[in-house]
Amino acid sequence: MNSEHTQPDRSATHPEPLRRIRAAHTATTITVYQAYAPSLGLPAARDGRFPPAWKRERMTWIKPSFLWMMYRCGWATKPGQERVLAIEIERTGFDWALRNACLSHYDPDVHADRSAWKRQLRESPARVQWDPERDLRLNPLPYRSLQLGLAGEASRRYADEWTVAIRDVTPLAQEIHSLVTQGNLTAAAALLPEERPYCPAAG
Repeated sequence: MNSEHTQPDRSATHPEPLRRIRAAHTATTITVYQAYAPSLGLPAARDGRFPPAWKRERMTWIKPSFLWMMYRCGWATKPGQERVLAIEIERTGFDWALRNACLSHYDPDVHADRSAWKRQLRESPARVQWDPERDLRLNPLPYRSLQLGLAGEASRRYADEWTVAIRDVTPLAQEIHSLVTQGNLTAAAALLPEERPYCPAAG
């Protein structure tokens, strides 16, 4: 097979741990992804902040993995998810959410019992969930990427305090998807945001 149409297998030389946060980040910010209907996504990207219509009382899920976002929104084709946003937020806020998060599922190695987990779930402003990372064809990979659910205080602070910038990356998603459809995975991979291991600050 022509190497131009294959996706590099980085895991052969750099095996991934089962769970690790990988994200585009700077010294002060981290980029996460969400997808919305144009009625929310377009004004958010235009103004660089979430509009009043964005429901701050609801749980919202943010995803540091671009390809997991593509899997979730079907390359920006699913109803209500036609605009993909890259939201740059303060690392201090993201790290605060992680420190105050509860696993979204019961884990006997972490929780004393189900009642303790349910109590923590009710009291926590954030939830951690690990889902299989995806390749360019959106097939599951043997390691997982983070989804972070924000509710209550975390959701409000995300929208109104932590957000630094919002960009509409729908055209990028469409361009990458077009290359994948053509079978040119090397060119598609070259356009992906650079996601590096992310180490939260100790709190």
